[in-house]
Amino acid sequence: MSNLTIDAERLWDSLMETARFGARPDGGIARLTLSEEDRQVRDWLAAQCRALGLEMVVDEAGNMFATRPGTAGDLPAIAMGSHLDTQPTGGKFDGVLGVLAGLEVLRTLDAAGYRTEAPLMLVNWTNEEGSRFSPAMLGSGIWAGVYGREYGDGRLDVGGDSFGASLDRIGYRGAAKAGSVGFGAMFELHIEQGPILEAEGAQIGVVLGIQGMRWFELVLTGLAAHSGSTPMALRRNALLGMARVIEGVDRIARAHEDAVGTIGFLDVAPNSHNVIPGEVRATIDLRHPSDAVLDRMQARIEELVCEVAEAAGLEYRLQRISGTAPVVFDAECIASVRAAAKAAGHATRDIVSGAGHDAAHAAARAPTTMIFVPSKDGLSHNPAESTRPEECAAGAQVLLETVLDYDRRMAEARRGEVGRGHGA
Repeated sequence: MSNLTIDAERLWDSLMETARFGARPDGGIARLTLSEEDRQVRDWLAAQCRALGLEMVVDEAGNMFATRPGTAGDLPAIAMGSHLDTQPTGGKFDGVLGVLAGLEVLRTLDAAGYRTEAPLMLVNWTNEEGSRFSPAMLGSGIWAGVYGREYGDGRLDVGGDSFGASLDRIGYRGAAKAGSVGFGAMFELHIEQGPILEAEGAQIGVVLGIQGMRWFELVLTGLAAHSGSTPMALRRNALLGMARVIEGVDRIARAHEDAVGTIGFLDVAPNSHNVIPGEVRATIDLRHPSDAVLDRMQARIEELVCEVAEAAGLEYRLQRISGTAPVVFDAECIASVRAAAKAAGHATRDIVSGAGHDAAHAAARAPTTMIFVPSKDGLSHNPAESTRPEECAAGAQVLLETVLDYDRRMAEARRGEVGRGHGA
C-alpha cells in the first residue's frame, strides 16, 4: 500500500458543493441529463480539471474525458469515473461519488507530485440514469458502439425535446467521434444502492459483475371517451389494460428466482378526470443474472401483453429499447481491488450489482470492474440516499490504491514483454 492518503474532508466538501446544482427543498437533487443543472455541474467539473492541468476531451455524445499524463508513453490510460446526472428525485451520491472520488485521486497525486506510469483518466458519462432520455447508459452505449449517434440524438423526453438538441443547447456536443477516446482499464466507484453491505458490516463491495437488464417500451391504445356516458361493456380502457400488465410483470418476476421486474413509468393520455384513458405508454424493466432466464421472462411478457390487449379490445406496440447482457468483470481488475481493500484493512464482500452501470458498456471494450460502498438502509434514487463521509473516504482510498496497484501490474507486464523481446 502506498503512503498516499486522500483528503476525506475535501472529497466531502466537493460532494456537498456539487449537490447545489439541482438541489431540491427535501435535500435531494433533480439534475436531469442535459438540463441547465447538468450544464452547471459539467462546467464545475471542467474547471476543476483545468486547475489540475488535465487535458479535457468531450465526444459527440457529451461524454467527458480528462487525462493526466503518465511517465510511460506506450501505456493506455487507466480510467476512473461514473456519471453526474440524477433521477428527478435523486440523492447526493449516486454516480457523482464515482466522478468526484476519481477527481480526488488525481488531486491527491498532484499534491504529492506522484506520477503513475500509465496515464490516468477521469470520465463523466452522459445519461446514465435514463430518467429523461431512455435508454439508460446511453452515453457509454454510444461510446461502446451499442447505439449509433443518430439513434442517441433522436431519443425524446416526455415533452418531445430530443437528446441531440438538448446536447447542443447546453454546449456539450464535443468534436471527438464516439469511441475514439480509449483506455486500458476502467474502475467505477459507486454506492451499492442496496442493503447488503450495510447489513453484513462490510465496508467495501468487490463487484464481480452486473446482472443482465432489458428495457421495453409498451404502448396500449384503446379509445378515449366520456366517462359518464360510455357503458362499462363498451369501453376500450387503455389504463385498465396497463394495470393488468403491471400486475402480470410483478407476477412473472416473482416466478423466477433472483429476478426483478418493474413498471416505473406511465404516461396516460388524455389524463383527464372524466375521460376514459385512450392511450398509455409505459416502460418495463426486467433484470436477472442469466440471459436464459431473461429470454423466458421476455417471452412470457410478450404473451401477457397480447392476452391483455385482446381481452380489453386494445391495440399494442411492445418494443425492446435497450438491453445489456450479464457482465462478468475482469479478474485482474478485481484482484487489484481486493489487494487495495486488504491493505487498507477494510472488510469486503463479493457482490453482483443489481443495478445497471456504465461499467457494463466499458467492460465490452476494456478490462473493467467496480467498487461499492454502503448505502444507508439500501436507499437510492431517493432524496434520503445517504453514505457516511468515512464510507465515501474509504471508497476513494481503495480507488486510489486500486489504480496504483493496477498501474504497477501494467508496467511490470510491459517490462516483461520488452525483456522477452530483447531475449529473442
